[in-house]
Amino acid sequence: MDLPKLAIAALGGTVSMLASHSAEGVIPAVSGEALLAALPQLTELARVNVETLGLLPSASLDFEFLLSVLSWAMFQVKQGAVAVVISQGTDTLEESALFFDYLWPYDNPLVLTGAMRSAAQPGADGPANLLDACRVALAQNSRQRGVQVVMNGQILPARYVRKIDSLALQAFASPIVGPAGLLVEDRVRYLRPPDPRTVLPLPQLTTQKVAMLEASLSADTLLLENIVALGYDGLVIAGFGAGHVSQSWMPEIEHIASQIPVIVATRTGSGSTASASYGFAGGEMDLIRQGASMAGFLCPRKARILLWLLLGCGQQGDLNRFLKAGT
Repeated sequence: MDLPKLAIAALGGTVSMLASHSAEGVIPAVSGEALLAALPQLTELARVNVETLGLLPSASLDFEFLLSVLSWAMFQVKQGAVAVVISQGTDTLEESALFFDYLWPYDNPLVLTGAMRSAAQPGADGPANLLDACRVALAQNSRQRGVQVVMNGQILPARYVRKIDSLALQAFASPIVGPAGLLVEDRVRYLRPPDPRTVLPLPQLTTQKVAMLEASLSADTLLLENIVALGYDGLVIAGFGAGHVSQSWMPEIEHIASQIPVIVATRTGSGSTASASYGFAGGEMDLIRQGASMAGFLCPRKARILLWLLLGCGQQGDLNRFLKAGT
């Protein structure tokens, strides 16, 4: 039987971490090839091409590096891979997933995974997550679903996946919408059809800077006052509740929004921003009047990624359309 071709990229992260000395903590050290060696059953499912593209903690990934990974993944599809799997650290996994999802132009699945326990720990979850991710990637019913994250037996859509716990095995979820699917007895079972997707062109500009600030009780305005002067091209605010800020922030936000795009998201971790509920100074209706855009269900971190990509491909004028599509 002619097995399908599967491409796997290892970027580092906890899934690849070992300790050189017990008292010094774990660091990325295990290559993709070594990860694959722990999964002999995968050779029965696909012809696998695995490459180690980096051994980095995910906090040290950046947009330029992710664009190079995307280029590698696209080349693998052109070379005949039916799907691509990427393993990376979990700290920025939700952000990488959305970054790739906005730029992935194929029906072929692109699946991200990682681990919450290092390769050195008993019960390390990396091998199981990687095998699950490969099963999802190879499943015919995973096509046309864009980028997904597979962790702890769940299949989570890139747009909604969130890291909700710092250390627990069940660290990932999709608040409100739930998982797109599950792995049941090694079978890929989807719970709903694919969501519509809009793919952006690759950014032609990568030097744009988007700031992110969080509203907090009695916060001053010093950073706000200097956002434009510091050379930022966009601003995302993690607002109170349904997307609110203090009254004292409003004059600065009005000034900033007249010059660069401003998005207000919710800092709560779940739910959508409002658009027509609160009329007080600093409420979402006031923010919209002053030129800010509301993020809807996109969290602040993902709103920042969207704005960075739109600025990079010259489509920032379509910001509200993309944000509305996310609701």
